[in-house]
Amino acid sequence: APKQAQLMEVLKKEVRAMLIAAKAGLTPEELEEQYMAMVCKPLPLHDLGFQSTLELMTQMPEVVRICSSKNGALILKAIADDSTKGIAKLVANQKVKTRTKASKKTAMKAYATSPIKNYKNPRSLQTLSARTPILPATVKAELQDLLSSSPLLLVDFDKAFLRRFGRAFPYRQYGFLSVFEALRSMSDSIVVEQTRAGSLLVLRNYSANETEQEEGPQGEAQEEEGPQGEAQEEEMPQCEEQEEETLQGEVVCLTENTYSYKLCGQETAFRRQDFEQIPPTPEILPDAVQDRSLCSLPPLKRRCLVAVIVEFVVSPSQFYIHICSTEASYKLQDLMFEMRHVYSHKVASDKYIMPESAVRPGQLCCAMVSKWWYRVIIHRVINDQEVEVFYADYGHLQIVQKSWLRFLKWPYSKLPAQAIPCSLAWVKPVEGTWSTASILLFKQLCRFKELVGIVDEYVNGVLYLFLCDTSTKEDVYFHSVLRDMGYADICGENVPSQEFEELNPSALYVQPSGMQENAEMVEPDFCLQQESQDADSDTAASKLNGAELCDQ
Repeated sequence: APKQAQLMEVLKKEVRAMLIAAKAGLTPEELEEQYMAMVCKPLPLHDLGFQSTLELMTQMPEVVRICSSKNGALILKAIADDSTKGIAKLVANQKVKTRTKASKKTAMKAYATSPIKNYKNPRSLQTLSARTPILPATVKAELQDLLSSSPLLLVDFDKAFLRRFGRAFPYRQYGFLSVFEALRSMSDSIVVEQTRAGSLLVLRNYSANETEQEEGPQGEAQEEEGPQGEAQEEEMPQCEEQEEETLQGEVVCLTENTYSYKLCGQETAFRRQDFEQIPPTPEILPDAVQDRSLCSLPPLKRRCLVAVIVEFVVSPSQFYIHICSTEASYKLQDLMFEMRHVYSHKVASDKYIMPESAVRPGQLCCAMVSKWWYRVIIHRVINDQEVEVFYADYGHLQIVQKSWLRFLKWPYSKLPAQAIPCSLAWVKPVEGTWSTASILLFKQLCRFKELVGIVDEYVNGVLYLFLCDTSTKEDVYFHSVLRDMGYADICGENVPSQEFEELNPSALYVQPSGMQENAEMVEPDFCLQQESQDADSDTAASKLNGAELCDQ
């Protein structure tokens, strides 16, 4: 009973945090999905003696209000307590109307190219307000892959996506209200044409042309699209066969299980089982990466403002971000498409199979997960079948099969690792370590949103920054939310992240920017503001370093 009571109290905090973040509330099914996504385990119904989620919610009258929508569906809404009333007010003030196309264009242009000069006005951050929710690069690649073979009617989209990828298209998970809204966010890649049969989804011409080359016969695809080096590689097996023919000696059967091999006048006897057990020596192609590391993105200047997406969260002291820039996003998408195209051909993929000697910690390679290929670094060898790898472009660790690994082609190592290790600036957990509820709240605040990051400093390769959600009428600073909820203390300086001190794969395996030879350098042009020399910048410096930001 005491354990159940303790579990119930923790669950109430988690449920309240999830429901407060959902302005329109959640259905019981949506609550189950979000809880599973955030906590990585289902609601503990049976542990608490309940048969359904709705039955559990009825036992939380001080946390959950059960309402009925216009269509009769049950909606769960949060009841704020004293510590969460401020957050509930901020969520209630979230903007629901989208800007016009003209205002969006103007804002995006200023957002991408113009520095913000007026630091004195805290409302200046609203020029950075989050735009339409965006899809992760992997999902965009899946959608382009789905439409690569032929156009698709919108009414058939859900079934086609489920049939191709084995799951429903989770548009709500990415912050969209409908499938059409999610597809419309990819207007640069997908066109919606009106036909008599309904809305038709068509991949734009440049993508379709690339797809035609991908869908062609394997031989043609490799000859037309592959670099000259690859074309030469295709001819290599013939050279190997010729070489084997010139060195081939004479094998003579002495007895049923014994053979004699004569080469250059010398004769060697061996048993049949020895002959059968001799494994072929795999040849490592010259463009396979063996002793090379990825480099990191160039460091951001202190006090600059940058649009970011949080890709992976362990806690507020350990998470990874992507920089929101069209160029960076396209480069990662293009890389994933090219890797899938090359490694999906069995003949080409088999040439990059890694021998056992190459499967070692620190080895840069690539791994296939759900038909897509990702750049990974081997962190540790688990057993004869499995290894744990670090996803250099996304920030998380995962155990995969050794058979999923391949050598990374050298050109694919030029793009810097896209995941940036981060810690929330100026905060530390009240209890010494971050509680489950605090981590859950932080994940909810970050989830699939384009945020504004205010760069503070780098400590041991970890970026410390403030995060701000500008999609509401009032800017929401995440360190302030954690403080107001009683999860964090504001300390005015950066406490080294305990989690990153225990393990920071980026520091172990990724070289600092500029140390890798011939690396493709990415200029930090995605910064929305660089450190200025004028008086307004001096005001900003005092604000970002002083008590004003703490009071946000």
